[in-house]
Amino acid sequence: MTLPTIDPVAESQEIAALIEALAAAGWPDGLAAERAAMEAEATPLAADIAVTAMRLGERPAEALVGPAGGSAGTGLYLHGGGYVYGSLLSHRGLIGELARATNLRMVQLDYRLAPEHPFPAAIEDAIAAVGALYDSGVKPQDLVVMGDSAGGGLALATLIALRDAQMALPRAAVVLSPWTDLSCAGETYRSRAAIDPMIDHALACKLAGLYAGDADRRDPRLSPLFGDLSGLPPMLIQVGERETLQSDAANFAARARAAGSPVTLEEWPGMIHVWHQYYARLSAGHRAIGRIAAFLREVDMPDEAPR
Repeated sequence: MTLPTIDPVAESQEIAALIEALAAAGWPDGLAAERAAMEAEATPLAADIAVTAMRLGERPAEALVGPAGGSAGTGLYLHGGGYVYGSLLSHRGLIGELARATNLRMVQLDYRLAPEHPFPAAIEDAIAAVGALYDSGVKPQDLVVMGDSAGGGLALATLIALRDAQMALPRAAVVLSPWTDLSCAGETYRSRAAIDPMIDHALACKLAGLYAGDADRRDPRLSPLFGDLSGLPPMLIQVGERETLQSDAANFAARARAAGSPVTLEEWPGMIHVWHQYYARLSAGHRAIGRIAAFLREVDMPDEAPR
């Protein structure tokens, strides 16, 4: 599928400036400081995005609606952060822009985090959130499941779990830089280590250990790459060229296609892990969000959400 046109000179300047800024900021030590740093680097929510607190199952959540009213359906968003970091604050700006671009009512879930709540807490919360949305009147054909990084892997694992439980599947899924293999065996941990400014093999293994504990890292609820990938709804996977997690995305897409599930895989030249978060600094971030909206139109999302 053809990607939106990007001015290579402008893109190169933008991404170089961002990488330099990330290197200068560094990353703190200690769980509390790391969690605070993720929230601090988030792009603020735009003033024209409405936010409403709610609950899904036993967990806090919030609904974000753009200026057009969110009439195109509902999106459930599962944030990234290695199952250890991330919150309703850390991804609110990005989710607001997704609400604007897609005209979905975007609902983000504050799922439980490790190490306080290790596996299977996150997948249990995600499955319960889908059930709660269905119980509230959201129809499966009006629902899209989304997520980034660990949340992207969680979104894909949720699809597998819903299918195995014979629950209705959402209409589509969109995942950004998904972490699909918590055994951390992807080949691009090595081949792209020198060009990824954000994630290395040691960090991935550390976070995987905090969440998975003694569980089998190839359990599909942890690593959807190793699950039965048949019978899943249309999926869009976006990943950056500079990512050590590129093989997590590409390998999942290849296995899902082999199992007969429809997947669109986009590798964005020059981009870093979840570059969408930096949409205020990267024109490619805005373009990628626009591609998500176009994909959802292509899979024939309904015109109006259920009342």
